Amino acid sequence: MSLKNVNTVLVTTAVLFVLYLGVSFVLTPETSAPGFGLPDWPSGDGGGFLTVKGIREIAMGLVIGVLLVTGHRRALGWVLLMEAVAPLGDMITVLAHRGSTAAAFGVHGLTSALIVATGLLILRETGKARKTQEAAAPAPAAQAA
Repeated sequence: MSLKNVNTVLVTTAVLFVLYLGVSFVLTPETSAPGFGLPDWPSGDGGGFLTVKGIREIAMGLVIGVLLVTGHRRALGWVLLMEAVAPLGDMITVLAHRGSTAAAFGVHGLTSALIVATGLLILRETGKARKTQEAAAPAPAAQAA
């Protein structure tokens, strides 16, 4: 299996997982929130923030999915690196609010690391493809003096 195929499977899995998380936080925040790792359920109308989180996840999944489907693989690699900041921020938030250390590192930290690894693999793949194309391209004709 080629690096491109492995990367495509990894990104497709990430897209589906992120969309699943987003839809879960929008439709059933009361069952999704405990797995996030924070110790307390939001009070008052604070549950609306869970919907905001869900919408953020859906938007992230759609961006990754569009880049994957349209074949913009180099941009996909860079976007994955950027989007790894979101679960890293989630990890810091859980730790700052004395939430579950296991969820902070095991869910959010690991997710961020996997997204970074996948982004780097995509960038490596596109860098190799670019070098191969440049090597196969004919040299420019020498200009007359």
